[in-house]
Amino acid sequence: MLARLDVNGPRYTSYPTADRFVEAYGPTHYIQALQQRADGAGAVGGGVAPLSVYVHIPFCESVCYYCACNKVITKHHDRAVEYLAALRTEIDLTVEHLGRGQTLSQLHFGGGSPTFLTDDELEGLIATLQEAFRFVPGGEYSIEVDPRTIDVGRLKRLAAMGFNRLSFGVQDFDPHVQQAVHRVQPYEQVAQLVEAAREEGFASINMDLIYGLPKQTPESFERTLEQVSSLKPDRIALYAYAHLPQRFKPQRRIDAAALPKAGDKLGMLSMAIQKFGAAGYDYIGMDHFALHHDSLAVAKRQGRLHRNFQGYSTHPDSDLIGLGVSAIGKVGAHYCQNAKTLEDYYDSLERRELPIVRGLALSRDDLVRRAVIMAVMCQGRVDIESIELAYLINFRQYFEAELRLLEPLVESGLVQMESDGVRVTPLGWYFVRAVAMVFDRYIQADKTLEKFSRII
Repeated sequence: MLARLDVNGPRYTSYPTADRFVEAYGPTHYIQALQQRADGAGAVGGGVAPLSVYVHIPFCESVCYYCACNKVITKHHDRAVEYLAALRTEIDLTVEHLGRGQTLSQLHFGGGSPTFLTDDELEGLIATLQEAFRFVPGGEYSIEVDPRTIDVGRLKRLAAMGFNRLSFGVQDFDPHVQQAVHRVQPYEQVAQLVEAAREEGFASINMDLIYGLPKQTPESFERTLEQVSSLKPDRIALYAYAHLPQRFKPQRRIDAAALPKAGDKLGMLSMAIQKFGAAGYDYIGMDHFALHHDSLAVAKRQGRLHRNFQGYSTHPDSDLIGLGVSAIGKVGAHYCQNAKTLEDYYDSLERRELPIVRGLALSRDDLVRRAVIMAVMCQGRVDIESIELAYLINFRQYFEAELRLLEPLVESGLVQMESDGVRVTPLGWYFVRAVAMVFDRYIQADKTLEKFSRII
């Protein structure tokens, strides 16, 4: 079944997915969304949504060959000065329309490598954000960390700045795999940082892993799984490597002949699910695991799981302000994305224009389908009555074609049709993206899946 359902498909960090954004959407549309939020209007479902902020730091000192992120490889740290000045301008322009002092409950620094910035630069950026937004006590303030760029002293500084969550990019602990992808970081180095982070009182530690990398074998990956389990991170993100050298230039340095065979790759996923389960982790969905007592696992059990551009979240469906080059945001029924190159990003901000280059204002059908797809992805169940009441539709008529498309998944034991809803079975949870794709109008219309990664 793993092999049969291993097709390409979206990760549904949004619906519609980012490939559906259009260049006809620009700064004027985004400003309208910001002003509607400031006025208390434009919220989907009534009331003002909580607010999250994502800050993209694109710089890395060296290239990891597997990487598909928007990044700039440089050892010239002075390049951060111009970028931070542009970020401050973008923050000022944003609060000019949004209003200063909006309550912020989530902040995430991603990249690239946010720890490319010096501690003083990070502190200055945090101070700018604190002037623009009101940080709530007990909020989730997280940063992605390249273990090669920090030490115990820097961890103390990050904690003092107010960061309370860390995400370590590990990928694999095998030395041969690390050399093949140009990211060498010994297990002992990461273990020391994890221990220090716990001593500093970080509320949550995440580790990112990738299966399907060159030189990986089931045996070598089993050792990595055991090493990760021994460190007991609170959460684990386990991603499948998608080899797309025609789209991502760094991947051209990877020897395709060294990639594990499809059967071995599926075996690694199966092994990870089994071993993490035995080590006390709950399978949250797709590529996420969390310790049984972690807030993410508790939220899943209680039906409070949410999903945004950073993945699964415990917070209610938030508006997201995306800051920095290529950053994506969501405000009300609007999605938007910033310029993808530094040149274009700087050019807009020098003119004191928000650097939005594409986006989407969601239609009523988009909103209905977003609610259904997020219910599938997060709760594993679509409550028919709640959708009908929220959007004033007859669910079975509206989704007549989709319910027929679900029938093979019902026969395979992945979905159960109930009198009051559609439920994803425990087996179906491993293939939840395939279930969600049934309700995706754009995919069902054009069947174009090559641009997406494989769902397993």
